[in-house]
Amino acid sequence: MREIPDLLASWNGFYAMIGSSAAALTGLMFVVISLARTATSNASEDGVSTFSSPTVVHFSFALFAAAVVAAPFRSLGSIEVILGIAGAWGVYYVTRTALRARRMGGYKPDADDWIWHVGLPLLAYATVFGAALALQVAPARALFALAAGVTLLIFIGIHNAWDVVTFLATGKAEAIPDKPEEPAPRLPEPKLNN
Repeated sequence: MREIPDLLASWNGFYAMIGSSAAALTGLMFVVISLARTATSNASEDGVSTFSSPTVVHFSFALFAAAVVAAPFRSLGSIEVILGIAGAWGVYYVTRTALRARRMGGYKPDADDWIWHVGLPLLAYATVFGAALALQVAPARALFALAAGVTLLIFIGIHNAWDVVTFLATGKAEAIPDKPEEPAPRLPEPKLNN
């Protein structure tokens, strides 16, 4: 079996590309979110928390995973613990996002939203978690699984960022009320004394 530093060194180019892409895409999401907030006043907190913030989290997670794998660890144990905890946290985060999407007012997520904002991210984070657990047993296979999970997060983020931009650009965001309007309070009619 190859030594751990040699095994990880063969992934340096891949994780340099993933990390730099994730960092650049995270920066672009800040631009998208700031444009969204100025372009429409109907961009609700729930909408941003459910659809835009997770995209930044996916890109940030990919950057984090790239940094962990590129770090000069001498054993896989540290990587296993760090990415195992991070992968488990990702599963929790996507589950929380799904619950937020279910109770969102004004916009009802469709099947495409559930696939790209819940299903695929859940698969990606579960893959990272599983890969982290398998690092000691089958390191070469686990590193490929880890790469697949992280790459999936990048593609999910790209799709979801594009989805948000097109949603805003087509004016669909303006058609969704932020909160249902409450009827104006009715004042009692004055009595006329004759």
